Amino acid sequence: MPTSPVRSMSEPTAPVGGRTVLVTGAAGGLGRAFALGFAGRGYRVAVADVNTEGSADTVRLVREAGGTAEAFRLDVTNIDSTEETAAAVAAFGDGRIDVVVNNAAIYATITRAPFEDIDPAEWDLVMNVNLKGPWLVTRACSPYLTEGGRVINLASATIFSGSEQWLHYVASKGGTVAMTRVLAKELGRRSITVNAIAPGFTLTEASYGHMENAESYGVDRGALKRPCEPEDIVGAALFLAGSDSAYVTGQTLVVDGGRQFV
Repeated sequence: MPTSPVRSMSEPTAPVGGRTVLVTGAAGGLGRAFALGFAGRGYRVAVADVNTEGSADTVRLVREAGGTAEAFRLDVTNIDSTEETAAAVAAFGDGRIDVVVNNAAIYATITRAPFEDIDPAEWDLVMNVNLKGPWLVTRACSPYLTEGGRVINLASATIFSGSEQWLHYVASKGGTVAMTRVLAKELGRRSITVNAIAPGFTLTEASYGHMENAESYGVDRGALKRPCEPEDIVGAALFLAGSDSAYVTGQTLVVDGGRQFV
């Protein structure tokens, strides 16, 4: 399976003063790319996932590249787990959490089917992880987010294209955008920004397992005639976490190579 390269941690970057980022769903795929990307900018990375083996691998990769990371077991659908993890991550971050990346989601295992045939149990599972999860994680982290904090939610460009036979996934990501806007207003009173990233089809392990022609899927529809790599999404997250986006909040940044304009 092809893998996307991660930017070298030796590249010159502006120091961030030991800021701490919590990345959910960081045991692999895009979450692992976020962990490596933020570590490359000097962040302490809290790697959170239910998959403890995958989280350990992510931590190992970060440390081998010269970064700082710790693994935390997190079930984003469980209120006790989110609160315990948030407290532990804050302790790892000297009492605070600077950036939350709500990346954990169900995607590759979802059954594509006409809306009449979607299993209600699968609907509930998708909503619990993809929509309830970011709410519970942000809720738990809120006491530890101080002025200048950042919350970044992962939505999907499918909410604009209306991908057929995927209603529960698309609806969960549409809800993520709506939640982002409300949280931006409520947390904005504390000078905390909340934004969403809506990636197009991105080449991760899950995507390669999802279809045979992953590298060419949708490329002909984009303004940029290449597939979306994890680093394309990581760069957007680093922007939203940094000082250059201090006056950006409640927004959804579409990163899909110009496959659609919104």
